[in-house]
Amino acid sequence: MSRTYHYHGFDIEVAVETDFSWKAGPSATTSVGFVAVLRISKADASIAVFSPLRFGESQGKPFLSEADALMGGYSTGRRIVDDLFSS
Repeated sequence: MSRTYHYHGFDIEVAVETDFSWKAGPSATTSVGFVAVLRISKADASIAVFSPLRFGESQGKPFLSEADALMGGYSTGRRIVDDLFSS
């Protein structure tokens, strides 16, 4: 899943990737989560401001759903634009 949002002269592209986490131990388990991959660029520019950034929830855990990853990525992208590019 991928979406592009326009925010204060920037394009915030959020792609969602599946994250398979494997935990070793006596009861080895595999859990599925999702991470948001952000690409921020000036509107109508093909070159990104940063290299793609990967985000999960707090403490390095993946998001539980694609929708959570999409909205979490968009919120993070807005904060980055506000913090680094607002005058």
